Amino acid sequence: MIARQGSGPVSCSLQPLYRLLPNFREKLQHALGDAYTLEGELGGGGMSRVFAARETKLGRPVAVKVLAPELGAGVNLERFRREIQLAASLQHPHVVPLLTAGESNGLVYYTMPLIRGESLRQMLDRQGRLEIVDVVKLLRDIVEGLAHAHRAGVVHRDIKPENILISERHALVTDFGVAKALTVATDDSMCSSLGLALGTPLYMAPEQVAADPSTDHRADLYSVGVVAYEMLVGQPPFRGRTPHGVMAAHAMELPEPVQRERPEIPSSLAALVMRCLEKDPAARPQSAEELLRVLERHSTSTPRKGIPKLAGHVVRRRWLVLIVVLIIIALLAIALSP
Repeated sequence: MIARQGSGPVSCSLQPLYRLLPNFREKLQHALGDAYTLEGELGGGGMSRVFAARETKLGRPVAVKVLAPELGAGVNLERFRREIQLAASLQHPHVVPLLTAGESNGLVYYTMPLIRGESLRQMLDRQGRLEIVDVVKLLRDIVEGLAHAHRAGVVHRDIKPENILISERHALVTDFGVAKALTVATDDSMCSSLGLALGTPLYMAPEQVAADPSTDHRADLYSVGVVAYEMLVGQPPFRGRTPHGVMAAHAMELPEPVQRERPEIPSSLAALVMRCLEKDPAARPQSAEELLRVLERHSTSTPRKGIPKLAGHVVRRRWLVLIVVLIIIALLAIALSP
């Protein structure tokens, strides 16, 4: 289920609507009109709040994300709708689609399907680092979603564990196109003060830190590298610093090699992650498809634990060799006997 802390999905527990200020509840329900019925709040932070609702006509559950009033007030709704329309056209198993966007009484909102599951952030907080084979599987799902979006001309700009949902052991990427839409539709001074053009410091590509206008889809691949690093190690690079310190490190410092943090990581996978973290976009994989091809090779070559058939074959071969040896010894004993 899509629930959020700050700007990412977190908890599946609903908070009763009576905990909201009554005027906000009424204002939001009025903005949604008869199309949706509010059911509970899923979470929120400084820039947005997310609510569970039910679509009236189809009876399906949806998540409604409402921008903070001070942010919504600075958004040009027409530009926001134009930008988000392209993202809303994305249809892929590993992409959480946008359904609608609207504004009423100063509230800017958009809706998405309500996904049952947890965020990658929750998974990492609970488990720490993940098994290598699971990291490869989840990365494939994430990069497949990115490849589809990039082919459609949509760059995410805010890939991070909070924006990755895990449902039935598959990863789905949410909030595609939202960061770009807000950046384009919001006043420049407000963008700068709220950090909308930058994304999230821990996962930000160097060109985003520099506010380079030529930033493209390869910034998403850098962020994927940071997420992969965190899944493998349990912590992202440059942790434990202030947001400004993290941004400076992404721009100027080399992260600790991932294999030094976890020696059992296959060298080829470690090299791929570190290549994604190159400062120069030209030194990274040049497309999500290129990255996906390498990950697919890993998924077929990474050994899995406890596969019964393989173990069974090994045991049977050993017994067969032992039986043949015993037969040969018996035959030699018969031949040599007087």
